[in-house]
Amino acid sequence: MGTHVIKMPDIGEGIAEVELSQWHVKVGDLVVEDQVLADVMTDKAMVDIPSPVHGKVISLGGEPGEVMAVGSILISIEVEGAGNTKEVPAAAEPVKTAPVAEAKPAPAPAPVESKPAPAMKASQAPVAREASERPLASPAVRKHALDAGIQLRLVQGTGPAGRILHEDLEAYLQQGPAAGASAANPYTERNDEHQIPVIGMRRKIAQRMQDATQRAAHFSYVEEIDVTALDELRVHLNDKHGATRGKLTLLPFIVRAMVVALREFPQINARYDDEAQVITRLGAVHVGVATQSDVGLMVPVVRHAEARSLWGTAEEIARLANAARTGKASREELSGSTITLTSLGALGGIVSTPVLNLPEVAIVGVNRIVERPMVIKGQIVVRKMMNLSSSFDHRVVDGMDAAQFIQAIRGLLEQPASLFLE
Repeated sequence: MGTHVIKMPDIGEGIAEVELSQWHVKVGDLVVEDQVLADVMTDKAMVDIPSPVHGKVISLGGEPGEVMAVGSILISIEVEGAGNTKEVPAAAEPVKTAPVAEAKPAPAPAPVESKPAPAMKASQAPVAREASERPLASPAVRKHALDAGIQLRLVQGTGPAGRILHEDLEAYLQQGPAAGASAANPYTERNDEHQIPVIGMRRKIAQRMQDATQRAAHFSYVEEIDVTALDELRVHLNDKHGATRGKLTLLPFIVRAMVVALREFPQINARYDDEAQVITRLGAVHVGVATQSDVGLMVPVVRHAEARSLWGTAEEIARLANAARTGKASREELSGSTITLTSLGALGGIVSTPVLNLPEVAIVGVNRIVERPMVIKGQIVVRKMMNLSSSFDHRVVDGMDAAQFIQAIRGLLEQPASLFLE
């Protein structure tokens, strides 16, 4: 028998270190070639690390949340034959295996003051989230919960960022229905605490948002738009072409309006290198579309939006959103945007103040559509109204330019035929 040592690979793009986000194996597991061993996080994307060999895991080189240098030992696997090292490295002493992702061993039953029941381990403590809250969990875990009749909002997650694992469902089931009922009782006193390490995607999001707010001179501009005619056009096109070309949401229309408006305001389709003090204006419009996934906010990029048709843009938005939500988006699909579009759909609220996606200098935020009485030519009529809440980097974009840019988008959306005039 020999030992095959897998080192942290060079992900590319000049990256010298990456964060170990999650282990998919533990010491003692048998693995096969191409099986995913771990997830690592770069500044731009989550990357799977597969096994190049068959064998048995004998040591792990780090813990979730640890930043590891490229070339450091990631994992050691016992294999048939000589392996790729003459002896087991010093780091082969088993380390704790994913302490965040796995629950601690259950303590022996012990009476609690005024409570005859045994003490529960932390991962079993039921929680009571809001009914609208969507806890982090993989599709497989959600199906497991559905099949078992478990409400995920009542389950304590022990994975990275509070992610619910299969082990958490099993721990919850072992408690019996009484614990779940207690958690659902709004009048039950609770003193439990749960610490969630900020690692992986959540750490990257936190770093980027903090960096953006500290470095850029944010200012926001809000404008209301009458989208009645636009929505009528959308419904008409879906009725006529939806079966053959796919359904249209409002997002492709807004992307088209941004593309057209940017022809007049090229200073907004730009990146600012504040260290080199250089502004780069780009002819290509690569629109980042903010997308919520189980691991946090991701921004896949619709490349060359200026060269795409309405349905082509819609198809690409849908494809990228699905890739982001399923964790299959590549680094290339998550980088290179020149301006960002963000929307919370029906939850979009009335006004928001989106944070810039540096090094971009503008982000356009879409709020929800509401029907309101409006005065048109002296008559009160019901119209569909929507706000655009957009933010800009005042170091690069003047307030007048920002206002005129959003007003240009407004004009295009309120007169949707103008979107297609060349």
